[in-house]
Amino acid sequence: MSGAEQQPGQRRAVLTGMGVVAPGGIGTDAFWKAVQQGSASLGPVSREGCTHLPLRVAGEVRGFDPAGLIEDRYLVQTDRFTHFAMAAAELALADAQLSTDPGAPFGIGVVTAAGSGGGEFGQGELQRLWGQGPHFVGPYQSIAWFYAASTGQISIRGGFQGPCGVLANDEAGGLDVFAHAARTIRHGTDAVVAGATEAPLAPYSVVCQLGYPELSLAEDPQRAYLPFTDEACGFSPAEGGAMFVVEEEAAARRRGARIRAEVAGHAATFTGTDGWERSRHGLARAIQGALDDAGCAAEEIDVVFADALGVPAADQAEALAIADALGPHAADVPVTAPKTGFGRAYSAASALDVAAAVLALEHGVVPPTPNITEVRHDLDLVTGHARRLPLRTALVLSRGLMGCNAALVLRRGADERP
Repeated sequence: MSGAEQQPGQRRAVLTGMGVVAPGGIGTDAFWKAVQQGSASLGPVSREGCTHLPLRVAGEVRGFDPAGLIEDRYLVQTDRFTHFAMAAAELALADAQLSTDPGAPFGIGVVTAAGSGGGEFGQGELQRLWGQGPHFVGPYQSIAWFYAASTGQISIRGGFQGPCGVLANDEAGGLDVFAHAARTIRHGTDAVVAGATEAPLAPYSVVCQLGYPELSLAEDPQRAYLPFTDEACGFSPAEGGAMFVVEEEAAARRRGARIRAEVAGHAATFTGTDGWERSRHGLARAIQGALDDAGCAAEEIDVVFADALGVPAADQAEALAIADALGPHAADVPVTAPKTGFGRAYSAASALDVAAAVLALEHGVVPPTPNITEVRHDLDLVTGHARRLPLRTALVLSRGLMGCNAALVLRRGADERP
C-alpha cells in the first residue's frame, strides 16, 4: 500500500539510520564504545579565545576535520554547528542506505533543533565589521548564524524537498524533533532526516552562557558534572550532536532497510522558569503522556536515560517525576546519564541520549553514568560498569533551561539483520 493509500494511524515512524559527532567519538561505533565503557571526555576548555574565561571544563569534539567531510562550497557559508549536522546526517543516510529518488524529490524532509546557532561564524563576521568595515563582511553572515541553517544546508546538499522545519524550543527540542518527524510521516512523507547539533564553545557563545546559574564553573573534569550527588554543582556544556533517518515503517521494509528502533511515543509540557521544583509535575506529565502515546505501561520501561541537569533542586525534581510517573516500577528500573562523561550539549544532549538509547536496546546493555559513585536520590542509577539486561523499551527525558520538558519512548527494532 502506498503512502497516499495508507491511513495516518497506520503509518508508524521507525529509525533506520544514525550518525553521531560527539566528544566521545565520531561515528556510532566510536561513540558507543566510549559510552558503554563509561569513558570520560570532559576536559579543560582549549578552544581559541575561551581559555581565559570562567568556564574551565567542557566536552569538545576533537579530531573533527570538516574539510574532509564537507565540500568547500558549503564550508565557507556555514558554522561549526552546521558542519556537525551535515557530517552526522551523511553518516545517518549512509547507515540507512537512503538517498534521494530523482523521481520523487519531495519524499524526504529535514527537521533539526538548535539553541545557540552559529555563534562562532557570527562573531567572526562582527569582528570584521568593527575592525575592518562593512565591506569585509561576507554575504553568508545573514544565514550561517541562523538556527535554521542546518536544516537548510542538509536539505540543499541532499536534494531533500520534502517538509522541512527547525525547532528552537529549548533543550527539549532534541526530543521534540522526533515527534515532529513522526507527525510528518503520518501525514504522508516517507522519510525525515532529524536530529540536533550544537557548537557553543566559541568566545561569544561561552560569555552568553556565563549568565546561566546552572552552568558548572568547576575546574576538575571529574568533579565538574555530578548530577544526583551531594557534590552536584551544575552541568558542563558540550558540542556535537546526532542525526537520524526517521522512516515510515512499511516504506523502510519495502526497501529492505534495517529497523533500528521504533519512535513509539512522545509528549511535551512547559513549566516555566520560576523554579526547578515545578519541573517535577511537568516532567511527570510528559512521561505519562509519552507512555499513553506509545500504548505502553510503566512496567514495560526497561531503562531511563535521565535529563541529569546537575542542579540539586532539578535532580530532586527529576527523581520525583520518575517516581510519580512510573509508580512502584520506578524503584526497579535502571537509570543512566552517559552525558556526565562528555557534557550536556543543549538541544543536542537529548539527541545524543537517543543515539545511546538505540544502541543500548540493540546491544542489551545499560551504559554507566561516568564519574559518579554515591547517589543521593532514590534512583537505581547505573554507575561504575555497564549493566547487561534484556532491553525492549527505553524512556528518554529532557528539560530545558527555559522550562520545556519532553519524554520519548523508544522500542527496540524488530529486525536483527546484521
